[in-house]
Amino acid sequence: MIDNVAYELELPQELAIVHRVFHISMLKKCMGDPSLVIPTEDIGIKDSLSYEDIPIQILNRQVHKLRTNEVASVKALWRNQFVEEATWETEEDMKKRYPHLFESGEVPN
Repeated sequence: MIDNVAYELELPQELAIVHRVFHISMLKKCMGDPSLVIPTEDIGIKDSLSYEDIPIQILNRQVHKLRTNEVASVKALWRNQFVEEATWETEEDMKKRYPHLFESGEVPN
């Protein structure tokens, strides 16, 4: 611990380029369950230390009614994440970026 809100972590050699100090808001308690460890090569970290999260499934769909129009949203399950971490995204944006998720025509309601 560096101070009350920052921790310096010991990282594996393949992450040596990553800065080792993290704010506590970026950290999550880990109970050491080996089944939760994701090898870094599976994530596909780019040289810029970023990665593209890829949605693998649409879990749900909802429509919000505004004053003059409706906005459809879909709940997307992302690769390397749990169902509890699925996020709501606009259906229009997801159809543009990931049309393959909508090809079957079966989006849950």
